[in-house]
Amino acid sequence: MNYPKFRKSAELFGVICGGLLISMPAIPQVVAQESTPKINPCPRIFYEEPHNNQVVVPQGCPPNALTQRLAAQGLLPVPATPSQEQTNLGVGGETPQPGIRLPGPASGDQTQQSSPGAVSTEQPPRQTPSATIALANGTVNIKLVNDTATNVTFQVIGDTAPRSLAGKSDVTLQGLKAPVTVTFEREDGGQLIVTPQASSEPGNLNVTFNEATNAAQGRSAMRVEPNGSVFLN
Repeated sequence: MNYPKFRKSAELFGVICGGLLISMPAIPQVVAQESTPKINPCPRIFYEEPHNNQVVVPQGCPPNALTQRLAAQGLLPVPATPSQEQTNLGVGGETPQPGIRLPGPASGDQTQQSSPGAVSTEQPPRQTPSATIALANGTVNIKLVNDTATNVTFQVIGDTAPRSLAGKSDVTLQGLKAPVTVTFEREDGGQLIVTPQASSEPGNLNVTFNEATNAAQGRSAMRVEPNGSVFLN
């Protein structure tokens, strides 16, 4: 007499199990999609000291203090506006929250902008070259000579990471494609007098570092143009 009830219970149990089996494959897919990491092209370290004033950010990232300063001086291409995906990622990989701004230039920087990624439309006056060399098939070898008593940190933008050059030593950077920008800084915080001089051999440039006695003499970047003009800043 209990057979009808047993049969209905068995049918109900079968329906429930069938529904679970159908819905289970969708769960791992959702988890897999949510766990896929996104690579942040503009990590927070680019905007923290000392990198904020020593490392140029990649194209497409909001410019940090050094990138904006060099771009305003004509030593770098104008920084590109970040893509929508990079804007959504934000600096450090976080999604920007209301009221939070991405880092801009330092407060004392003359190129300070009102919003991240904004670039001044003013063109800096053209400088007189500090030296002129004959390139070799569009490339240049740069010999850095550190005549100071302290280490000098230098970087070939877009080519090398920051490197250290000991006092009273030299290093030669070979086969650099023009245009090329090199930045340099005394590790003790002092100023540098930078003297570029064309070598007797085509495509070779000698650059000597000496200690500066005041800030007005100090230089922190050099750019070699495709026509062989060498500019300091």
